[in-house]
Amino acid sequence: MKVRTHHNSGGIALIMVMCAIFVLSALAAGFVLSMKVETRLAQNANSEQQLLWLGRSGVELARYVLMQHPPGEPFDSLNQKWAGGSGSLAESNSALSSLSLVNYPVGDGTVSIKIIDLERKVNINTAVYSAINPNPIQQALTLMGVDANQISVVSDSIKDWIRTDGPQPAGAKSDYYQGLAVPYYAKEAPIDDMSELLLVKGILDHPEIYWGSAATTHTPSVFQHKLGLGTAPGQTPDYPFGLVEIFTPFSSGKININTANANVLQMIPGVDAAMADAIIKQRAGPDGVDGTEDDIPFSSPGQLGGFGIQDTSACDTHSYTYEVHATAQISEFKREYVAILARTSGMDIQVLSFYWK
Repeated sequence: MKVRTHHNSGGIALIMVMCAIFVLSALAAGFVLSMKVETRLAQNANSEQQLLWLGRSGVELARYVLMQHPPGEPFDSLNQKWAGGSGSLAESNSALSSLSLVNYPVGDGTVSIKIIDLERKVNINTAVYSAINPNPIQQALTLMGVDANQISVVSDSIKDWIRTDGPQPAGAKSDYYQGLAVPYYAKEAPIDDMSELLLVKGILDHPEIYWGSAATTHTPSVFQHKLGLGTAPGQTPDYPFGLVEIFTPFSSGKININTANANVLQMIPGVDAAMADAIIKQRAGPDGVDGTEDDIPFSSPGQLGGFGIQDTSACDTHSYTYEVHATAQISEFKREYVAILARTSGMDIQVLSFYWK
């Protein structure tokens, strides 16, 4: 007897249809996702261009602010508009009086600018040749509390990195750097960016000298103690600030006594910690706070004579070089740009560099 098998062709067809629907749905989902990604990339590319021009607009805004400096004012100070202050008396009726440096509207976005004068720091490129202060780097390292055995190594190595003469007794030229696991050459030219110091012997293995202890990623042990007798083996040194807070690769070479902090003021020959504090207290005015309406800026370096400082050749009351941070924002897109500006004459502000941070 023959047994006939009944093939359910309808069920097979249903399965095939369902498979086809699944494949088509996956393809459609992939297509939609691809379109979303492409649209997003196109939006990002468009936003990048818009942010770039917003950043450039921020730099132009900074140039405008610096150009409005009152011609009769014999100083640059922290209470002035460019520095984020409320404005000096001479600026109260100027075009800057109602200008905001935060969220300034430009087109479809906003830009916020922060202007930092570089005369508040010491020019590291001119410092290594200074006749006024022959050992400025050693002086800064001493202020930081760097171990005496490291000071000469770091100081001499920085000089060797910048200068073409040498080598310095404890420094390093290209033969030292060529012997490293990843070899490179000593620059033997002026520093363009302070981060170059992270490549220099003495700082290469101790980045806290550059950043300062507060900015490093090192985690000190809970059992570490500071007894004023140096550091224990394996202990991260406790530096209150780093070289990046004292030095800059760009400036006129003089220190603006109206904007420099206490550590930088001590780089002036003859100025100690107590004197630096007294200078800041006098310029800050009655409220004792820098950058407020009652500030009393110095109008001449000669006024430091009242503190017993006779040689003021390293000082100034004006600033000529500025670092501008322009934060551009369009909707949720944000980017920070940095520019270096230089005042070549009264209202002539030149852009020396512009880059994305």
